[in-house]
Amino acid sequence: MLVMTAACSTGKKQADLVLTNGKVYTVDPEFSVAEAIAIKDHRIVAVGSAREIGRQYNAGETRDLDGAFVYPGWIDAHCHFVEYGMGLQRADLTGTSSQEEIIDRLKQHHDTYGGTWVTGRGWDQNDWEVKEFPDKSLLDLHFPDNPVFLSRVDGHAAWVNSVALKQAGINAETAVEGGEVLLKNGAPSGILIDNAMGLVRGLVPQPSREEVIAAILQAEKNCFSVGLTSVQNAGLSFPMVTLLDSLYGTGALQIRINAWLSPTKENFENFVNQGPYQTEHLTVNTIKLFADGALGSRGAKMIEPYSDDPDNTGLFVTPLKTLELNCRKAYAHNFVVATHAIGDAANREVLKIYAGILGGKNDRRWRIEHAQVIHPDDFQFFGRYNIVPSVQPTHATSDMYWAEERLGPERMKGAYAYKELLNQNGWIPAGSDFPVEDINPLFGFYAATVRKDQSGYPENGFRPDQALSREEALRAMTIWAARASFEEHVKGSIKHGKLADLVITRKDLMTAPDPELFSIPVISTYSGGKLVYQAP
Repeated sequence: MLVMTAACSTGKKQADLVLTNGKVYTVDPEFSVAEAIAIKDHRIVAVGSAREIGRQYNAGETRDLDGAFVYPGWIDAHCHFVEYGMGLQRADLTGTSSQEEIIDRLKQHHDTYGGTWVTGRGWDQNDWEVKEFPDKSLLDLHFPDNPVFLSRVDGHAAWVNSVALKQAGINAETAVEGGEVLLKNGAPSGILIDNAMGLVRGLVPQPSREEVIAAILQAEKNCFSVGLTSVQNAGLSFPMVTLLDSLYGTGALQIRINAWLSPTKENFENFVNQGPYQTEHLTVNTIKLFADGALGSRGAKMIEPYSDDPDNTGLFVTPLKTLELNCRKAYAHNFVVATHAIGDAANREVLKIYAGILGGKNDRRWRIEHAQVIHPDDFQFFGRYNIVPSVQPTHATSDMYWAEERLGPERMKGAYAYKELLNQNGWIPAGSDFPVEDINPLFGFYAATVRKDQSGYPENGFRPDQALSREEALRAMTIWAARASFEEHVKGSIKHGKLADLVITRKDLMTAPDPELFSIPVISTYSGGKLVYQAP
């Protein structure tokens, strides 16, 4: 219920907005709970009991929460916000159970939107009855004249047709460092792994500036509807970061973005060499690097061969010397490094590179993104060098059906080990990697704490000893996510002086039954004290 109250000269302080009669999880060090919040000029000016706040403040607007639950605005510590927005304009192939279902979705999308190219994302052969990579034959049959480019769910493989292969000049002899063109009967099969994807992706027509802006604004709207007030966007170009900055300048964009730079010459010259850049909405202080590919496409670099592919140990997508060089450049200019590392060999090599540069205890907050499979000997690197493991809990419950086939039981002991990683430094940021996973942060909250899929499988949870508590999971998507990007002084908890980024739900994340956690709806989202989403 919204109640308008007029300011009066009673000696009270003036606030723009007071939220009262709720249960406010401040996510402060004591995890204390309050009842009311006063907000002025986009920031929190007081937190306390409803009686205290009512006695101290007049407000232009007072909202009676009627017992609803309030949290700091949720932060996705690793996602692809812009790519997600752009993906809304491509065929959505997530959740498809067969090649035939994909063809149906592609036809529907192409009939609606047209265009020379047929593009889509989100397929996963592990969800099919035959869990093998497809080949180009079905795409050739149904799209003989249009080039097709379909990204796998993890973004580390693409499925293309013969027209696309021909336009890219790909043949059986094509070799790509950090990537692979899979062959079938001596010819390209239609599957491109990691860096080989770029041979075709670079040919896909680029959207107009207006289309990109529309995609970004739709992504923002969707984020606000699930309680995300901040995102850490992995791997952006210089033109994209400057576009985002311009949208903030006009007031068109409100979601807060920590923009991680791709390691391009342009980004180094215009951003890294100048040092970190930060406004209330945009932070540029991180470089995103890649060590290896993904587990689902067997591109993650392993110390020993895959259990289900004994001739394959995966691949490094970036030469280790290049990784180290970029890390040293980042260190020199006080930038954070966030490196994608999934396989145990990739994690080991990145940890060693970090250790050699960091030298010991530090507060650089360099990150390993995913930290998915760690050799038992290597966990200690995280604590010894204050290296931050940045995880995506839904990866565990998405991969659990087939991960042991890839890794074998022994390596599984160091896989998706969130509790053990948390214990290294006492904190751990969490994200989703959307659009690889769903945008809703409560899917990750549920996966982190319950370690089951949304049907309740497996009965006792997947590696339940590695589950986070609900308090830890909430910290991971608020204050710890903010801390990972050096932003804990402005957001991540409900505290005097911080930005008034807030999420309100009718059910309590701390006490709701496990099966309800992932479906608790957000009823309101505030960004800087402004209501940016209200449930119908």
